[in-house]
Amino acid sequence: MSNPTGSGPDGNAAYGHKPFKRSTSHFADRITADGRDGWPVEAGRYRLVVSRACPWASRALVSRRLLGLEDALSLAVADPIQDDRSWRFTLDEGGRDPVLGISYLSEAYEARESGYSGGVSVPAIVDVPSGKLVTNDFQQITLDFATEWTALHRPGAPDLYPERLRDEIDEVMGGIYRDVNNGVYRAGFASSQDEYETAYHDVFRRLDLVSGRLRNQRYLVGETITEADIRLFTTLVRFDAVYHGHFKCNRSKLTEDPVLWAYARDLFQTPGFGDTVDFDHIKQHYYRVHTGINPTGIVPLGPDLTGWRTPHHREQLGGRPFGDGTPPA
Repeated sequence: MSNPTGSGPDGNAAYGHKPFKRSTSHFADRITADGRDGWPVEAGRYRLVVSRACPWASRALVSRRLLGLEDALSLAVADPIQDDRSWRFTLDEGGRDPVLGISYLSEAYEARESGYSGGVSVPAIVDVPSGKLVTNDFQQITLDFATEWTALHRPGAPDLYPERLRDEIDEVMGGIYRDVNNGVYRAGFASSQDEYETAYHDVFRRLDLVSGRLRNQRYLVGETITEADIRLFTTLVRFDAVYHGHFKCNRSKLTEDPVLWAYARDLFQTPGFGDTVDFDHIKQHYYRVHTGINPTGIVPLGPDLTGWRTPHHREQLGGRPFGDGTPPA
């Protein structure tokens, strides 16, 4: 097993010789405007820990940047290569996070729950004064950024989870999560042919549906970027580099679907999206950590990434990326 901590490919799921199942977040406290869980929104108090390799953490990176929370919520970036204690801060001088003073994210988990032996996942938010993990609820973190952290949003920040569209956004995100975000993992870590084929067909059935939805509209829901677009983007941007070959989702590449490829490029070229992506971290993590799938640890040189900056022409469909707001600086 490539991650001896018991957590899965991005620290969120168990895998092995049984059907892939993503574990729920063990620490699901919320940081809210009223502090009802004991964690009030407060500038400078918390630190967001991510890996640029992880699609779930990438959601938080995009949301934080779009909403202008960089000054209010500091950032720690873990090494894309894990060891037997999982996510580590070897990218920082001395191998320690300069704010938290820890070498491994697991230390913040241990500070929160003594003797904790479960998975260590990103994204994670840590309370700086106490050094304790607050939450690793990857599904809720970005929704709270959009709705609970509004007092700290930058002027002109977009509404990523508009109340009038939430039912539709939730419905769209539900299908994308089940069949695409998580579906590629179900295919990649399948332990039987039938399990793999079921996941494979789910992935491409949903991508075909999404492609049809996006044929005549620029964004998934409404006329502006929403949380739904963030969640689809973080899988699409990894698709050809990782999921197509490494996870055997190889019916077709992203670049072979004109609609999805143009949509992904549109978002990539939008401030807040492509500037949070690190393809080297992505490939290093997947191909070197998942030794059960890639035992040689060889990292492929391709694909050619220059196409991400080519014109997409999606602006012809109308829509305003930030609505009445403005792009991040």
